[in-house]
Amino acid sequence: MPTGSYEKSNWAWQFQQWQKQVGEWWELQLSRFSPDFPDSPDWSLPAWLSSPVLFFIARVIFWVVMAFLVCWIVVQLMRRFSPYVYSLRHQLHQQSEKLTTPPDKALSVADWLARSHNAQKQGDYREACLCLYRAMLQQLHDSGKVPQQASRTDGEYLHLVQQFPQKKAYQRLLITHQQLCFSQTPASRSLFEECQQAYQQINQG
Repeated sequence: MPTGSYEKSNWAWQFQQWQKQVGEWWELQLSRFSPDFPDSPDWSLPAWLSSPVLFFIARVIFWVVMAFLVCWIVVQLMRRFSPYVYSLRHQLHQQSEKLTTPPDKALSVADWLARSHNAQKQGDYREACLCLYRAMLQQLHDSGKVPQQASRTDGEYLHLVQQFPQKKAYQRLLITHQQLCFSQTPASRSLFEECQQAYQQINQG
């Protein structure tokens, strides 16, 4: 870009042009209301207003005000939408707890397998798959490989089972649990059969 063009487009030049335009506009307004006074005073802005120091201070104030406005807008948006985000997270957490938390009395692997079998006979393949998932977690806990913790997520389990030979079978049950609880994935007979086969591989291993 040519040097002359750059100098005309910088902030200092624009600020000086704005001062000049304001002064000319003010003189024009005064001349309309005082036509009988030819020697009207000079209403142009004083020279000290074009000081580089003053321009720097004005620029700093401008950006401080802009930063304050941006922060205020962000805070207002967070206050407005945080209840909706919290409500959504709370609903997902409740749904997960409802489907994965065992009753007050801990169930054994055999209990979960029996529940899965009963749900499969009734055509409730979703519940049958979830019970196989619970049986897998209980088996990991009983064997001492991965003790159950209330705060442990499926993502953490997926990371921990990477060291096991049957990791693909574990992944099948963990991913199925995520799909059934947090998406619109339908629970079909074929999905249950895949989960059942995965659990059998884990049990054999």
